[in-house]
Amino acid sequence: GFPAADVIIDDEGRVGGVITQDMGVAADGSHKGDYTPGMEIHAKYTVLAEGARGHLTKRMKARFDLEANCQPQVYGLGIKELWDIDPKKHKPGRVIHTQGWPLTESDSWGGGFLYHQANGQVALGFVTALDYKNPWVSPYQEFQRWKQHPAIREYLEGGKRVSYGARAINEGGWQSVPKLAFPGGALIGCAAGFVNVPRIKGSHTAMKSGMLAAESIAAAVAAGHEKTELADYDAAVRSSWIADELKKVQNAQPAVAKYGGDIGTMLAGVDMWMRTLKIGLPISMKHKPDYTYTGRADLYPKIDYPKPDGVISFDRLTNVAYSYTNHAEDQPVHLQVSDLGLQKDSELAVFGGPSARYCPAGVYEWLVDEKTGEPKFQINSQNCVHCKTCDIKDPNQNINWVTPEGGGGPNYPNM
Repeated sequence: GFPAADVIIDDEGRVGGVITQDMGVAADGSHKGDYTPGMEIHAKYTVLAEGARGHLTKRMKARFDLEANCQPQVYGLGIKELWDIDPKKHKPGRVIHTQGWPLTESDSWGGGFLYHQANGQVALGFVTALDYKNPWVSPYQEFQRWKQHPAIREYLEGGKRVSYGARAINEGGWQSVPKLAFPGGALIGCAAGFVNVPRIKGSHTAMKSGMLAAESIAAAVAAGHEKTELADYDAAVRSSWIADELKKVQNAQPAVAKYGGDIGTMLAGVDMWMRTLKIGLPISMKHKPDYTYTGRADLYPKIDYPKPDGVISFDRLTNVAYSYTNHAEDQPVHLQVSDLGLQKDSELAVFGGPSARYCPAGVYEWLVDEKTGEPKFQINSQNCVHCKTCDIKDPNQNINWVTPEGGGGPNYPNM
């Protein structure tokens, strides 16, 4: 496939396909010898299935005001490793889920998972809700701490990490599902936000939404239509089991965000059971965007994370190598900072530079300029694993993720 950099908008304001990214562009924007302009790919209907915080989905939401009647989407950052473990410790089919620790120590929230898979491997990871307040929190370091818990460490000792990756996931639930259709296209899967948060699962709803979109498009094309608004797709989702399932758990995340882990989990559990038994009140709790929760650095204690031992826990740059990410070094930076002055005066001076900690790939650093002695914002875009966290958590919404030149990025084997 080809990475889509933009959408085609026709003279009537309808989506008519996508434009692929230019290739062979140097860091200064000039064209190299192998320059190839992006291609226009025209379609009767365009389905966006980019996952959470897709860059084209973000534009379509704004252009067509798709979130006018829903709550803002909120997110968690999932960080994952794949390990080969001691065959004696491998229990095919065993599942471990945790919640709380170690994030409870920083008044944050999230949870972990460990799945015993085929071929003597385990997949393990940790999801940190991105509404955390303390800007000194590092989701990556919290994951490395979590692995040191005896209940997790026992499976990893004697094993070997083979892959690493990270990705933002939707946590908004049903009340954050936007309008799903627009002239010429539709949103499906995590682009729409169909994750069941308590189950940490969205693949089943993604597949069902894709099926419903396909049926709607097939009917429209058979009737001789193109680039119309697929209102019947939106209606089909809202009358399907996707809606039934997500409505039952819609207050899980906002309850925890408002009341904290212990009380919030209890209230969410009561609410889910009442909705399942159809005796609950039709109350839909509200969300605030994750970045609005970020607090001033001077209001929170710094966190002194333990150094990695190189056996169970690892530093970020070492782990990034196991994401097999690849970007040509001589290309434009695909992490666009709208206002570098604002980044220095606010993101660093007020919030303590949280970008250096929330990024699971070590993309962002605050250095000291050797000539001026002033802070310098360093972007190591070649490390990017395309998790989209910076686009979500920057306290001023000053960072915009766009498609890299040439379509570079992580390569996740068996992840």
